Amino acid sequence: MIGNILRIVNDWIEHFGMLTEGWRAGILIFAVVFTTAVLAFIVSRVVLYLETKFSHTKNLWDDAVLHACRRPLVAFIWLQGVYWAAEIAHHFSDAEVFTANETVLKIGFMWVIVWALFGLVKQVEKVLVSPVKMRKPMDFTTVNAISKLLRAVIIITAVLTALQTLGFSISGVLAFGGVGGIAVGFAAKDLLANFFGGFIIHLDRPFKVGDWIRSPDRNIEGTVEHIGWRLTTIRTFDKRPLYVPNATFTVIAVENPSRMTNRRISETIGIRYADVQSMKTIVDDIRDMLENHDEIDSNQTLIVNFLAFNDSTLDIMIYTFTKTTDWVRFHGIKEDVLLKISDIIEGHGAEVAFPTRTLHLPDAVTVSNQDAKEKDEKRGDQAARKQPDYRENQGQAKARDDNPDSSEGGDADGD
Repeated sequence: MIGNILRIVNDWIEHFGMLTEGWRAGILIFAVVFTTAVLAFIVSRVVLYLETKFSHTKNLWDDAVLHACRRPLVAFIWLQGVYWAAEIAHHFSDAEVFTANETVLKIGFMWVIVWALFGLVKQVEKVLVSPVKMRKPMDFTTVNAISKLLRAVIIITAVLTALQTLGFSISGVLAFGGVGGIAVGFAAKDLLANFFGGFIIHLDRPFKVGDWIRSPDRNIEGTVEHIGWRLTTIRTFDKRPLYVPNATFTVIAVENPSRMTNRRISETIGIRYADVQSMKTIVDDIRDMLENHDEIDSNQTLIVNFLAFNDSTLDIMIYTFTKTTDWVRFHGIKEDVLLKISDIIEGHGAEVAFPTRTLHLPDAVTVSNQDAKEKDEKRGDQAARKQPDYRENQGQAKARDDNPDSSEGGDADGD
């Protein structure tokens, strides 16, 4: 049909004898490319108008289909326009490059289809996990795994179809893949182990994106950011990214604190032996306080009991669960509980004990402290020096020392 149209147009232009063959080819190619550009612009504007129009409807899938197909549709129009322009050039030229027009058109058509399907999968994924568009959004990890699987199927199908279009036998390619797959399997066993590890994560779903996980077997703890087919990205609490091969999760234990229902308060508080008479009332008051606390889940295990006679304390065991699982809020509730327990203990005249030791000695045993005795003697001497008689005696003694002949002269005069 294209050849007939070109022949008619070319004969019509040639009938007037105004242009050479080269100019006629250039005008026809320009006309085709210009028409393609105008048509692509019109189609793009129409699809954008329909997207805006359908965005106000309750149907979510028409928006996804239009948004996914707009650019591939424009690309398909350009593909057809370029193909027609190449056919026109081939009509006026015998160059070998134009003999591949049909093959390029088929490969380009498959590429446009793959592009449109990829966009449709992406848009459907966004709709399914959006809390705004869905009343009950699906789990992001599950939807992401399914979308990855669909993309892999689309790529494999497109590649096999393209090979068939290029003249390769699909049966031969599959046979080569079966033989070569064994060698590839031995060479890339770690890669395959990580791939199947990622498949098991998506299948069992021990955690999902956004969960806080940790492993008692390995030094792994943080928030899951991405689950790939080979690696899982975890953001540690010091904000460093941790890349863990998926095969690791098939051989280690993984805790998921994000799925806990409550947080536990488990404390042992000791009071003095001197407060043993108040033990019963203290325990009862603490239990009543916890049972009536707004943030304590009374449906969970709650234990407040006198636990043991310890070395320096009478121990009270406190075991209960909070309603919240939020880490920061939990510590605020725990602080409030401990302060109220402290008030209860002080309200009964008791005290929280600390390690002490009492030494009992027989009555006949006395403790001698030479250093203390010397200090007491020094204190006595200092007190005596402060007395008036002591200062007067010291003054007389000093006068005799200064005038040793005074006593002797008196004696001579007496004689």
